[in-house]
Amino acid sequence: MLDAARALLKDLVAYPTVSSDSNHEMIVRIASLLSELGARVDLMEDETGRKANLFATLGPADSAGGIVLSGHTDVVPVTDQDWSSDPFTLREADGRLFGRGSCDMKGFIACTLAMAPRFAQADLKRPLHFAFTYDEEVGCLGGQALVAELKAREIRPDIAIIGEPTEMKIIDAHKGCCEYTAEFHGLEGHGSDPGAGVNAAEYAVRYVGKLLELREALKGRAPADSPFTPPFSTINLGRIHGGHVHNVIPGKAEVEWEMRPVQPGDADFVKAEMARYCDEVLLPAMRAVHPGAGIDTTVIGEVVGLDPMDKNAARQLLAELTGQNAALTVPFGTEAGLFQDMGMSAVVCGPGAIAQAHKPDEFVSIEQLNQCLAMLNRLTEQMERAA
Repeated sequence: MLDAARALLKDLVAYPTVSSDSNHEMIVRIASLLSELGARVDLMEDETGRKANLFATLGPADSAGGIVLSGHTDVVPVTDQDWSSDPFTLREADGRLFGRGSCDMKGFIACTLAMAPRFAQADLKRPLHFAFTYDEEVGCLGGQALVAELKAREIRPDIAIIGEPTEMKIIDAHKGCCEYTAEFHGLEGHGSDPGAGVNAAEYAVRYVGKLLELREALKGRAPADSPFTPPFSTINLGRIHGGHVHNVIPGKAEVEWEMRPVQPGDADFVKAEMARYCDEVLLPAMRAVHPGAGIDTTVIGEVVGLDPMDKNAARQLLAELTGQNAALTVPFGTEAGLFQDMGMSAVVCGPGAIAQAHKPDEFVSIEQLNQCLAMLNRLTEQMERAA
C-alpha cells in the first residue's frame, strides 16, 4: 500500500496546482482513478471551468449518513523560495518525500487514493465519500462551493475527516479565517508637492496602523476558557503595496490582511471598527483633496472555525482508529468548519507536520504516510462491521 501511495503522491505533486492556476487536470485524473473502481463521481466546476471540486462515493447510495474523506488540491506558490530540487518533482531522501504539496496536503489525498481499491472491494455498510476541493489556500472558495452544492442536493454525511497535516493527531477545534484586500484610490502628483495629491500609500499605512491597534485590543477580548494558542483572535498583515518611484505621489495602494477569530463577535468588532475608521477619518481626509478618492474592501474569504463539541462522533471514531485518548486544538484554519456548519461531526487528522507547510523543501515522512494508511485500513474494517 505504501508503494501505491508513494507513486500516487509523485503523480499528484507533478501537477502544479498553485491556487492562481488550474487544478482541473489533476481533478480529472483523480476522477478517472475513482471511476475505474466503480465510484459514483461528480465534478463540480467553477464559473471559469478552470477549477473543479470532486465528490465521489463508494458503498451504499444513501444520500444521508456516511463518512467524508476531504482534502484540498491547491498548493501555495514556490516563487522566491530556495528549493534544493524541483518543487514539482517528488524527491525521496532520509525517509522523507520532498515536493510542493507533499505535506499540505497531497500526502493525505495520495493515501486515500491508494486505499481506494481496498474501499471498493469492501462490504461497506454506509457510504464513503471523497471530497477534493480547489482554492482552499485563498479563502476556502472551493470548500464553500462544495458544501453549498451538497446542501442543495440534500446530501448529508454524518462525519468528515479533513486530512490536513497534524502528524496524525486528532484536532477537534481551530480558529476561523477571514481574508480581506483593501484598495486605496488617491490622486497622483509630483513628489515635490505632497499636499496637491492624495497619497494612497500613506492612507494605506494609516489603515495598517488601525489594524495593529485593533490587534492589541483583541488580546483583551480572549474568552476565559479559550482552548487556543494564542487564546485570542489575531490579525496578520500579509502584503502592502503602493507606488512605483521615489518622486511620484502614489495614486493606488493595497493592503492584504487576515483575521483568525476565536469567537464570531471578534470578527464583527474588527470589521465595524475598520468601517468606522474609514468612513469617519480616512475618507473625509482623502476627499477633502480629491472627491473621487475612495477605499474598496474585498472579502477574499470568511471561513468559520471548527468549534469544540462535547459530543463529536468524528473525534470518537478517530480515537478508536488511532488509539489516541485526547484531541488538540490548532491556530491554523481548515475546511472542517464548513462541514461542521452543515451538521456533520468533523475532525482534522492527516499525515505531515504543519511546520513543513508553505516552506521550501516541504516534505512528508514515509512514517507519517504509513500511519495514515493504517488508520484508513482500520476505517475500512470498521465500516464493514457497523452501519
